Amino acid sequence: MSLYNFKKIQPVPTSTDFVDIVLSKTQRKTPTVIHKNYNIGRIRQFYMRKVKFTQDSFDEKFKLILDEFPKLDDIHPFYADLMNVLYDKDHYKLALGQVNTARHLIDQVAKDYCRLMKFGDSLYRCKQLKKAALGRMATVMKRQKDSLAYLEQVRQHLARLPSIDPNTRTLLICGYPNVGKSSFINKITRADVDVQPYAFTTKSLFVGHMDYKYLRWQVIDTPGILDHPLEERNTIEMQSITAMAHLRSCIMFFMDLSEQCGYSVVDQVKLFHSIKPLFANKPIMLVINKIDQAKPEDLPEDQKKMIEEIMEKDAATVVTMSCYLDEGVMQVRNASCDKLLAARVEMKMKGQKINDVINKIHLAEPVARDNVVRAPQIPAAAANRPKFDIKDPNRRRLERDIEAENGGAGVFSADYKKRYDLADSEWKYDVIPEFWEGHNVADFIDPDIEEKLEALEREEERLEKEGFYDSAEEIMDSDEEELKATAESIREKKKLIVQAHRAAKGNRNLIPKMVAGRNSTVDDMNDHLSKMGIDASAVMDRARSVTRKRTRSESRADDSVREASVAERGSTLVRDRSTAGLRNVKQKVEADKQKKVSQRRPNLFAKRGEADRDIQTKMPKHLFSGKAAVGKRDRR
Repeated sequence: MSLYNFKKIQPVPTSTDFVDIVLSKTQRKTPTVIHKNYNIGRIRQFYMRKVKFTQDSFDEKFKLILDEFPKLDDIHPFYADLMNVLYDKDHYKLALGQVNTARHLIDQVAKDYCRLMKFGDSLYRCKQLKKAALGRMATVMKRQKDSLAYLEQVRQHLARLPSIDPNTRTLLICGYPNVGKSSFINKITRADVDVQPYAFTTKSLFVGHMDYKYLRWQVIDTPGILDHPLEERNTIEMQSITAMAHLRSCIMFFMDLSEQCGYSVVDQVKLFHSIKPLFANKPIMLVINKIDQAKPEDLPEDQKKMIEEIMEKDAATVVTMSCYLDEGVMQVRNASCDKLLAARVEMKMKGQKINDVINKIHLAEPVARDNVVRAPQIPAAAANRPKFDIKDPNRRRLERDIEAENGGAGVFSADYKKRYDLADSEWKYDVIPEFWEGHNVADFIDPDIEEKLEALEREEERLEKEGFYDSAEEIMDSDEEELKATAESIREKKKLIVQAHRAAKGNRNLIPKMVAGRNSTVDDMNDHLSKMGIDASAVMDRARSVTRKRTRSESRADDSVREASVAERGSTLVRDRSTAGLRNVKQKVEADKQKKVSQRRPNLFAKRGEADRDIQTKMPKHLFSGKAAVGKRDRR
């Protein structure tokens, strides 16, 4: 079905729109700034790029049109003839041929001007060649105005055509106008075809779908046809002729015996015989409609003979119905579907494909090894067993019958104890206790349990005398002892490491200085050290000197000494940092090289570093300069 879904064809623009679309795309997708002081090779490449890009854009658009429109030689003959009837095959092929010719002309123009542009000696000359190339392409496009307009009309009409699958199960309804064809398709499918009491209400093919025997069927309603030569038929009638000629379907020829359609029974029979060559190798159903007005039994003898002749000579099946009363509509549909299914099976059996399938199937038949008759043997128990019949009053009652008699499922509870096989049937429903007279009932189940218990106790006493439970230590082999010794040495070493670490941390203040200084003084510290037998005079002098304010000269001297030491340590630190983490000078050189490589990309975009997100020019001049007239700002 997707092969003939013409709704997917893209719209065909007019010649003016075509040129505007392509040139606008060229302006947007190619560079727009060039200067005369550039190298001549760069200038040529700039304008050659514009010409080639325009040519590629035209080529892409033309190729899309040529690929999407159906080719009459490649599609099903039904659609080829239908398009010939609706659009004139010669006109259609001519339009597509002109589009293809325009594509080749534009390719040749681009090729010629690119060859000339290679010898352009200035920016002005290259620009004029580019202008001439695009102008000639636009002229070629403007000459295709009529072809493009015709193809757009064809596309719109193709999109309105119904999607008909030529190979699926199809019921084709045909006959004179106003005989009830559209009413029938509305009854059996979900189609909504307009029904009016005048002729030629249906002017094109309509398709409806239905399900029968778990299969999908399509029903096609064709416009009414008249009985005159093929050359005199109009476009509406030729659609019906095309469908009947090419679609493998069940032909349902409708007749109105009441002649309310405006045509006599004789005329309708003549029409059947005139289009009968189109029904070759197809099942035919002669549907007599409007039996609420006239039935076949009410016809004169000569008209009855005409219908009987159709039944005998043309193998047509006559069925009757009335769409107005909904009488026999479904029977007609079912009979038509069954006849088509039988015809399709018969056709497949006559084809070559069935032979390939049959050749793959092998039916194995066993060969008799002797002449002994081996009749079927039925066991005696099975032969005497009565057959189960739910209506037999003498049959065995089942649990299901008992359940139904006692309230059904959810009310009745099955009795699982009634089939217990005990010495006394009265014991079935006795309650079995877990304890009896202070003893566990389960102990009485095993009669030898006391003997087993005594044997177990004797075994325990013997093991205790032998000292089996005295040795609590486990006997280890040499591997386990070695493993245990290794683990013990590891623990000892780990313990020593932890102790050394804690000792190194021992000179730190566990109490913050601010907290310790709030409640202690220098005299307290002197008293404490004196009690411990330590001379604290030096410490006291240092503490008092810290609290005393220094003179200006002392502070200056200290600052100069501090600055010198800091400068010395800084130079050493810088010297050490230059090779920090590196093994030798060779690694230092390689590290500097890798650093420069990583900085190439930011330098390429004039970035200060990886985090530089600054956009230097917010509004590039080549995009926001130049003259702009009214209505020309949309491309920006």
